[in-house]
Amino acid sequence: MKKLLGLTIAMLVMVLAACSGESASEDSTQSDDEKLTVTTTIGQIADGVKNIGGDKVEVISLMGPGTDPHLYKATQGDIAKFEEADVIFYNGLHLEGKILEVLEKMNADKPTYAIAENVSEGELLEDAEDRSAADPHVWFDIDLWKQALKKVEEGLIEADPDNQAFYEENAQKYYAELDDLKEFAAEEMSSIPEDQRVLVTAHDAFGYFGNAYDMEVMGLQGISTESEYGLGDVQSLVDTLTEREIKAVFVESSISEKSINAVIEGAKDKGHTVTIGGELYSDAMGEEGTEEGTYIGMYRHNVETIADALK
Repeated sequence: MKKLLGLTIAMLVMVLAACSGESASEDSTQSDDEKLTVTTTIGQIADGVKNIGGDKVEVISLMGPGTDPHLYKATQGDIAKFEEADVIFYNGLHLEGKILEVLEKMNADKPTYAIAENVSEGELLEDAEDRSAADPHVWFDIDLWKQALKKVEEGLIEADPDNQAFYEENAQKYYAELDDLKEFAAEEMSSIPEDQRVLVTAHDAFGYFGNAYDMEVMGLQGISTESEYGLGDVQSLVDTLTEREIKAVFVESSISEKSINAVIEGAKDKGHTVTIGGELYSDAMGEEGTEEGTYIGMYRHNVETIADALK
């Protein structure tokens, strides 16, 4: 009887051990397949995360096409997405000013990175309306954007060190593509006659772009779309367009055309014809699934639109 009881106990231990081993194996497999959940604010950052993170990340971007990040307010759904994320990336430099408090609270609970603040301070442009603030639109200078994306690379590695080599390899490939994009943009912009290298838009989002390609940039509103413009601002732009015979201005996908139309009408009243050279992507990218829904596609679209209108 004792022998039978001992045999039964031994068999039970073996069965439990086998089940435990299978459970551990299943847990291990699930862990290997599990992706990092990454939540970002703007699409430009989301696209960078996708390129560097590849199939190791699941990316959620809060702000889609046509969304103005300067005015964006977080919903309860957005807060839930932040809470469910393993890592959060946002631009910073007060681009997402209305949700900054939420982002700062998240930083106390999980890795939360303001990637534009990784750019060397000496290379940031000042906000003309607030000398203590910096222009947040750093993605329009490709070299500066690479500095910002380095924080994405570092953040993913910090969260998932086992895949460090994977993230580093993807990052290097993407940076090389961005270098090609920069070369393309420089060539296209150099084809515009020097006296026509004036970029007029609804708000002053293209300062870094102008610096990169030796273009004068004028925006009716300031760096933030929260800035208001008046008749004096409109008249000043009208005078510049008329005196310098600038032939095109540009609307932006995330801002109403109303302000730019006022400039066009003002120039017309002074006998100078100005056309809309096209729609540019400034604070938001294009629809997901299109070329313009990627950072490189958006940038190429802007370059080609500007060059075609001003040549």
